[in-house]
Amino acid sequence: MIRSVLAGAGGYLPGRVVSNDEMAALVDTSDAWIRERTGIHQRYRAEGEETTTSMAVIAGRRALEMAGATAAEVDLIIVATSTPDQAFPSVAVRVQAGLGVDHGFGFDVSAACAGFVYALSIADEMIRAGRARGALIIGSEVFSRILDYGDRGTCVLFGDGAGAVFLRAAEGDGAQGVLSTHLHAQGSLGDILYVDGAVGVTDAAGAPMPGKLRMHGREVFRHAVQRLSESVEEALAANGLAHDAVDWLVPHQANIRIIEGMGRKLGLAPERVVITVDRHANTSAASIPLALAEAMGDGRIQHGQLVLMEALGGGLVWGSALVRI
Repeated sequence: MIRSVLAGAGGYLPGRVVSNDEMAALVDTSDAWIRERTGIHQRYRAEGEETTTSMAVIAGRRALEMAGATAAEVDLIIVATSTPDQAFPSVAVRVQAGLGVDHGFGFDVSAACAGFVYALSIADEMIRAGRARGALIIGSEVFSRILDYGDRGTCVLFGDGAGAVFLRAAEGDGAQGVLSTHLHAQGSLGDILYVDGAVGVTDAAGAPMPGKLRMHGREVFRHAVQRLSESVEEALAANGLAHDAVDWLVPHQANIRIIEGMGRKLGLAPERVVITVDRHANTSAASIPLALAEAMGDGRIQHGQLVLMEALGGGLVWGSALVRI
């Protein structure tokens, strides 16, 4: 039986750190207000020549390095992003060129903050089907460029960055690797978290007018708690596992209250929940692979341990994945 083994992870954060105090100089808020409601202390912002693609290339290269893999092993590249640099070509094929991969195929996935889980699921299915032997899955976002800096309810929540994992095909009994993924969507809730505007919209001078992120925070929070709980239970039930089988929770990094609540629901000690939201803020599709890269890189997550991932984003879209490292 062919399965997908998560062989390596890598991340990249821009050099520019933006503190809560700096945000408070832009909008009516404070460091205390942001920390209390979100757990966020700071975020990173892409500047100058940094783009979704450039960050994705670095994160991808670092994932390959951890896996001990080369560009020749990459058959498939999937980039999860809501902030591509261009309508086309896709970020994925730009990354392919940037990494010197001269074969295979690639494409982008747009599933907001759940994009990495969606992309992981697609790559896993393609590896199981024999369409690829090595897949690079990347989440990369520059949300700073679609934020309304007059809206304190959203502009303080997001940061920029990229995270990546490398999946390698392996044969065996399936004890290691991606055990299962579970995806969901409810389009009728699309208007509680979205980006306004449209591709091709320009101002009077003909300059592009990118849309801005809009969110009904209380509604998103309510649905997130319910849907993520359901998705976690679904993943465990599909594999015949109890809560205590999970070694690590690596959740989407949106809000500390949601993250801590999910940890308590699973009965995990706080030190078994990977938290980066305090330093990274919400990096959307990049948040799970960034957290994975950090926890695998510093030795917290070890070979053989069971990792549960879950995320929810605009759409609404949500999902979970169980992976034995």
